[in-house]
Amino acid sequence: MSPRQNVRRTGAVNSIVELPFTPGDGDIRFADRRDAGRRLAALLADFRSENPLVVGILRGGMPVAAEVARALEAPLDLVVVDKIGAPGNPEYAIGALAEGDVSVIDHEAVRGLRLSAAELDEAVARAQRELAEKLVRYEGQRRRLAVAGRTVLLVDDGLATGRTAQAAAQALRERGATRIVLAVPVAAPESARRLRSWVDEVVCVEMPPDLWAVGLWYEDFSPTSDEEVEALLAGHTGAATREVTIELAPRITLSGDLTVPWGAYGRGVVAFAHGSGSSRLSPRNRQVAHALNEAGFATLLFDLLTGREELDRSNVFDIPLLARRLVAATRWLRCQPETAHLAIGYFGASTGSAAALLAAAELRAGVCAMVSRGGRPDLAAERLGEVMAPVLLIVGGADTEVLELNRQAQRRLRCESELVVVPGATHLFEEPGALERVARLAIDWFTHHLGEGAPKPGGGDVALVSAAGRGG
Repeated sequence: MSPRQNVRRTGAVNSIVELPFTPGDGDIRFADRRDAGRRLAALLADFRSENPLVVGILRGGMPVAAEVARALEAPLDLVVVDKIGAPGNPEYAIGALAEGDVSVIDHEAVRGLRLSAAELDEAVARAQRELAEKLVRYEGQRRRLAVAGRTVLLVDDGLATGRTAQAAAQALRERGATRIVLAVPVAAPESARRLRSWVDEVVCVEMPPDLWAVGLWYEDFSPTSDEEVEALLAGHTGAATREVTIELAPRITLSGDLTVPWGAYGRGVVAFAHGSGSSRLSPRNRQVAHALNEAGFATLLFDLLTGREELDRSNVFDIPLLARRLVAATRWLRCQPETAHLAIGYFGASTGSAAALLAAAELRAGVCAMVSRGGRPDLAAERLGEVMAPVLLIVGGADTEVLELNRQAQRRLRCESELVVVPGATHLFEEPGALERVARLAIDWFTHHLGEGAPKPGGGDVALVSAAGRGG
């Protein structure tokens, strides 16, 4: 994918005097930033397969970026940047500052304007104050999305001198982005060429030889307010869900729902696999899954058996069979673009916890943590000593028989383990607040053992897989 090849000379404003200019009849002119974003998104469709993160440059780049993120069904974040405006002409950038203590100075522009060291220092100090104010406003309102190891589509409303884009790219590179694609509706050719030293690719809708000013290429170039940016971010804090099919063999497939919230790359993916008496449609499973989604974890709710297999009731109690299906689902997650680099953990309920423990014993270091809710770990007794993942056992205080079985099973575990009793809860955790307590415990356990600071097998991030069992 390449920018238009009509590059002849730069049209970026390179002095404090703007020449009068109007785009010609053959040039593209955008109605507003949203229109520009939709046109730009059409050129970025091929990046959808890379599961990119879309990052808008504050503020004007955000409406454009939001349209790109919507079209690509990608997570949206922002990078906080502030231009260093020339004395007497603050709209002309002589440099830029970005979050992470990134500073870019255009020394050629400074010399051309004959700025003294004191004038430059004053301009930088003013930009630093403005950047600090923006950081205070936005850092408290968003959970920064992980960029490490990802393709990032860096979006702005246009590229004139390119200094703010350069600062933004440097900030993203320092956060670990492996590939940065600068995407803008309109760009000055010379600036786009220069930015290739800082980004991996530049994509733009229009690259006129005479740009002069980005605003000239918009019918409506009204300033973007902080309130509008906040609304755009709020509109992209949900999760994308898609129906999936896990193929085990010809004519043997399992159905599931994969939900990936924005930011899951820093947290993980949770797959719900049912045991006897439950399915991926269980309201209890979905309640816990929703809580995990809200905490930034992805979820996979899937059926461990086909419709035909469920007709044979012996299958729903076949723990080794269910464990093999869980292993197959885990390997399937490894092949999906959204979850390929995530580590694995399990959440098991009732008989499903036994299947999860067997699968964890089979995959060993491939599983990083596990939570069991009202589980039957005793049904996996012969392999409990092989489980390497830290295990959290959650049992209802009123489920006395299962509580004793969990205590016996814990003594067989050689890995790190903890048993938590939820007072008054029965086997199905139907009591008010019981499932919310389970979800909170699970979130804390996975965050501690599978969070961004936790060790990850193979250097990957986190995936969580949960198995729900009888009545789960």
